[in-house]
Amino acid sequence: MSGRVTTVSSNGEYSFTKPNRDSVRLLAGLGVEGDVHAGVTVKHRSRVAQDPTRPNLRQVHLIHEELFAEVGEEGFKVTPGELGENVTTRGIDLLGLPVGTLLYMGDSAVLEVTGLRNPCLQIDNFQDGLLKQVVGRDEAGNIVRKAGIMSIVREGGVVRPGDTIEMELPSGPHRPLDRV
Repeated sequence: MSGRVTTVSSNGEYSFTKPNRDSVRLLAGLGVEGDVHAGVTVKHRSRVAQDPTRPNLRQVHLIHEELFAEVGEEGFKVTPGELGENVTTRGIDLLGLPVGTLLYMGDSAVLEVTGLRNPCLQIDNFQDGLLKQVVGRDEAGNIVRKAGIMSIVREGGVVRPGDTIEMELPSGPHRPLDRV
């Protein structure tokens, strides 16, 4: 199973959205070069406030482009980078991947999937009502988070729109994604 990178985005300042770029450089163990969320330890403000020494399992945020069409059917207009993701993808069921999946993209970059993005109220500040579109409940009442996945950079490299994404599932029993 493979997919494509449709857009790459980064921002050196804390902001909900991230400007689209021609390319981003992923740095092993850190994240996107020049992005405010890059680093060995947590960089998201709420996580820093809790414990600034925790490892950064949210170095690179990926969202599936198909989500934009889904929320568009409910009247929301969302384009790549607007939900703060670094890599927008097409053709991969990101939310169905297990923890530890490796994603190969660009000239040499390798990401390791760590978990689900836990959407926050900033999404409603961006577009009122959008949070309910990206966080809901399934038929059994379980919380379903659809605002993308988080990863760490195992191998650095440059990633561009149009790059192919190849996946390698982890060996052994697969652990479903949970929020990180």
